[in-house]
Amino acid sequence: MALPEFSMRQLLEAGVHYGHQTARWNPRMGEYIYGDRNGIHILDLTQTVPMLDAALKIVRDTVAKGGRILFVGTKRQAQKSIAESAEKCAQYYMNHRWLGGTLTNWKTIQNSIARLKALDEILAGGAEGLTKKERLNMEREQGKLQASLGGIREMGGTPDLIFVIDVGKEALAITEAKKLGIPVVGVVDSNCSPKDIDYIIPGNDDASRAIALYCDLVSRAALDGMTAQMGAAGVDLGSLDEAPVEEAVEA
Repeated sequence: MALPEFSMRQLLEAGVHYGHQTARWNPRMGEYIYGDRNGIHILDLTQTVPMLDAALKIVRDTVAKGGRILFVGTKRQAQKSIAESAEKCAQYYMNHRWLGGTLTNWKTIQNSIARLKALDEILAGGAEGLTKKERLNMEREQGKLQASLGGIREMGGTPDLIFVIDVGKEALAITEAKKLGIPVVGVVDSNCSPKDIDYIIPGNDDASRAIALYCDLVSRAALDGMTAQMGAAGVDLGSLDEAPVEEAVEA
């Protein structure tokens, strides 16, 4: 097993060290701040490096034991990276809007997922016997449900770990995870509180390059966990023409 490698230089180039304006800081993040430059807090990457490594280890170990990871990032600049990275490692994501009760009221969410699957089936079959207006209403409902639930439609139950970009914006998701005892890996910027985050990654949560880097590393850690899980199950990876996860992503 080999965790994805990254360097201090990569973090610097992605802008991971840039926090928010000093006036907007959260005192709880004080221990992770190196200093300030031109009124902007600079995060201490000598702490980020080992903490990011610890977060990647828990992601790998969770997947290696057959656990599910939920990627959460609903801010505009995170949406694409969150979805692509989760799909790449056959995990799950929410990148549109966090629906209250997604974790704490999973039964209701399951009903909505069942409705989405039913709509998919009806519309894929040509929606025979429906008027144009009925079909249009169905397509609209399908679109809304797909945006909200498409990334978790095959999750089958609550996740074993959640990975969050911007712990301030996704506070509701974190609250629900804590109620259920689900560990949280979170990117925490200088203006947020690290409270309730089990595996803190001190870093910029706004820059697209930084977000893409976190998501890529977490995705690769999950893939490493999947390799370990298959190895433990006696699957000879060398005998496979293609890694199963690649087939799942392409499907």
